[in-house]
Amino acid sequence: MKLLQKIALAAVLPLAGSIAADLSLNGAGASFPAPVYRVWTYNFSRSTDGEIEVNYQSSGSGAGINQIKDKTIDFGGTDNPLTREELDAAGLCQFPMLTGGVVVITNIRGVKPNTLRLDQQTLADIFLGKITFWNDPRIAALNPELKLPRLKISVVRRSDSSGTTFIFTNYLSKISPEWREKVGAGAAVNWPVGIGGQKNPGVCNNVARINGAIGYTEYTYAVEARLSMAILKNRAGRFVAPTAEAFAASGANADWKNAPGFYMVLTDQPGEESWPITGLTYILVQRNQPDAAKAAALLRYFDWCYTAGAVSASKLNYVPLAENVVELVRAAWADQIRVDGRPVND
Repeated sequence: MKLLQKIALAAVLPLAGSIAADLSLNGAGASFPAPVYRVWTYNFSRSTDGEIEVNYQSSGSGAGINQIKDKTIDFGGTDNPLTREELDAAGLCQFPMLTGGVVVITNIRGVKPNTLRLDQQTLADIFLGKITFWNDPRIAALNPELKLPRLKISVVRRSDSSGTTFIFTNYLSKISPEWREKVGAGAAVNWPVGIGGQKNPGVCNNVARINGAIGYTEYTYAVEARLSMAILKNRAGRFVAPTAEAFAASGANADWKNAPGFYMVLTDQPGEESWPITGLTYILVQRNQPDAAKAAALLRYFDWCYTAGAVSASKLNYVPLAENVVELVRAAWADQIRVDGRPVND
């Protein structure tokens, strides 16, 4: 049984001998971290003997932001961080949970998987629709050892409002002035070319079924779907493969102490080992909590994710936050999250 199938099954299996949970916490949003969130929600509920049940719906970052603003969920997930001004306007507290990689996935039959090299300009021109065949001289020059077919390139991108799209288009905007001027960065953009897929699994499914396809997704989804991933040229001029070590290298120099609202984007970071399209996934909660017990359970759950949950995150190729960053997050909870004007754990 495949890894994500096992995770999904575990997430819906009833706890043996359990009764209804005393508290239920409901979250929704980003699909980028959904594989590890499924593991976390299941394992945390087990650790409380069913006392606290946590549910998470992978609906996309845009939906998560809207629902937490509307107060229809207890926490929202997003890979598209809000600015401090946006957080203040909505009365939200934002904090990072994990680092992970967005990868470029391809399906070129006859080409050995995980060998295709793309540099910055070539990648941008493919998604701009300026390079339309896989044997284009610019791709061939980067891959002299590969026999590239005269096969039409089919671009696949997200059709929903997506934090993964924000990360990917943020990167394209940094490496391509033409992309920045014509398309820009955002959770949803006016794509020059391509067909849409719903959430990360939808993009993977379309790439898998179309010979000649190229798309982007979170690393764990690409591994589960057994899709070929491109080797990309980073800011230091080195071609790097997507690995957890390369994702971690991108965040090594992040200045969290001077990041209002923990706003941080890790695309196109310096460093010879850095993966160029690295992203952070965030949690959003209301600063003013209406229920003291539920607020305490929320913070208990997130603290568990940072500690006990770190091992399972690493196994799924995400990068847990460093302890010094977690301490900054805990300080933000104490400073910002309130029940009747008092800190949650007073």
